[in-house]
Amino acid sequence: MPAIPQPPFSKSRRLGSTLYLSGELGFDANGGLPEGIEAQTRNCLERIKATLEAEGLSLGKVVSCTCYLTDAADFQAFNAIYAGFFSAPLPVRTTVQSGLMLPAAKVEITVIAEA
Repeated sequence: MPAIPQPPFSKSRRLGSTLYLSGELGFDANGGLPEGIEAQTRNCLERIKATLEAEGLSLGKVVSCTCYLTDAADFQAFNAIYAGFFSAPLPVRTTVQSGLMLPAAKVEITVIAEA
């Protein structure tokens, strides 16, 4: 994936046996946001997976997800993609409708993982 300019915060931070990941948007490999909740959700979770793997972890270590959707009508489509990334024991999750900083962004996800 090409480097996307990093704002002044950490992408991830480990504290003891807990890894905190900053919110992730659904950028594609070219640094753009594709149209559609499905593509953005998939990209977002793939980026989270890559960050976890860089830290020596997997999605199976995620204990909590906070998900932000710009449109509640996208919930079912979002949930269908999200469900394909996690298996039991499933992480706890909060999903809220919220405006995001980038107008084209439809989803942002942040996670906490057990290191």
